[in-house]
Amino acid sequence: MDNKVLIIIPAYNEEKSIAQVYQSICNYNEQNGTNYDVIVINDGSVDNTKEICERKNIPVINLVHNLGIGGAVQTGYKYARDNNYMYAVQFDGDGQHEVSCIKDILQPIYDNEADFVIGSRFIDKNSSEFKSSFARRVGIRIISNLIKIMTGKRLHDITSGFRAANRKIILDFAISYPVEYPEPITNTELLKKNVRIKEVPVQMHEREAGISSINSWKNVYFMINIIISVFIVGIRRWKK
Repeated sequence: MDNKVLIIIPAYNEEKSIAQVYQSICNYNEQNGTNYDVIVINDGSVDNTKEICERKNIPVINLVHNLGIGGAVQTGYKYARDNNYMYAVQFDGDGQHEVSCIKDILQPIYDNEADFVIGSRFIDKNSSEFKSSFARRVGIRIISNLIKIMTGKRLHDITSGFRAANRKIILDFAISYPVEYPEPITNTELLKKNVRIKEVPVQMHEREAGISSINSWKNVYFMINIIISVFIVGIRRWKK
């Protein structure tokens, strides 16, 4: 087993951005001498995401049904496990994540300072111009405070989908990964297990196209359910 890195890109109806996102990683590899592999998880898209990936020879797994973000990302971790990847990076297919920051979230793992790294918009005010809406930032702060209460440890960007994992976490997530609210739930679980987590500042952008899976009308429902879920995870006993 070598030190292979897999970029996991969950995609649902990302026909307007997926080719550009994939090409940005290819360009980065060519310009910087890196060798990041990519797997797109097409989560039952009803647009032309599948056709674009196949026409442009983008490595893709096409799910027959829409499993949601949790199921799509776990499919990527299963692929990473089965293909002997040492490191995996979650990377959005909508153009929000900055490819040049992949090295930053991998570095603490390379240096054996962390098992899991979160790319954060909030620990350095100058790192990212895009911070999301005011309402979502308030919600993130509330959930961050709850996770601090439940685990005794503070994470700032608890909904960030820009994350890196070592082999230990790959194996864990391939077996068990939440279907709903995967970022805050897995962050809480890992903290309860005393997994070494680190946040690093990253650049994020506005979506290039498409619609977020979290719409404004869902915000209250989202907040209530995620608070309940984090609380339940927080009070469970975990093997460390």
